[in-house]
Amino acid sequence: MENTGNLTNLQLELLKMFHYNLPDHQLLEVKKLLSDFFAKNITKDIDKLWETNNWDKDTINLLKEEHLRTKYE
Repeated sequence: MENTGNLTNLQLELLKMFHYNLPDHQLLEVKKLLSDFFAKNITKDIDKLWETNNWDKDTINLLKEEHLRTKYE
């Protein structure tokens, strides 16, 4: 697979692994497995960010009120 276009390494690997059709119930199981994997990693990263920056509930409330979008005129 030389010409990969815009596919990521994960997409390429999944294409190699699953070059056949899965039954719907197995497809849903794989999707849940991948979702759980990425959710676990995101949670770990957020927890690390929280601890590194000594955030608390007040910090989250301040971030909630932030308007970081570009102002267009």
